Amino acid sequence: MTKSELVAKMQDAGAWLPGKSVKIDFGGDEGAILLDGTNSLVSESGGAADTTIKVSWDDWQALSSGQLDGMTAFMTGKLKVEGDMSNAMQLQSVLSKLRS
Repeated sequence: MTKSELVAKMQDAGAWLPGKSVKIDFGGDEGAILLDGTNSLVSESGGAADTTIKVSWDDWQALSSGQLDGMTAFMTGKLKVEGDMSNAMQLQSVLSKLRS
């Protein structure tokens, strides 16, 4: 799946946290995705967010497919959180919308 396909799938699934903004930063050439729960929008934007989740594209693919657990990724340093940790804890609900 490409990043553009991921953005479209997340938009269709409503994969954001109401009233919150969460940026998923893949680093390097992959860039970022902004889950804007205030405007109910998912975009390929690197704007400011309440929470930034830093994870490689490969690890994100493993997380979204269920091959990698979010807590395991966090504890092993594959996933890093900056900002409001409670938003990051809700990441599992976002991921479950992608598997539907």
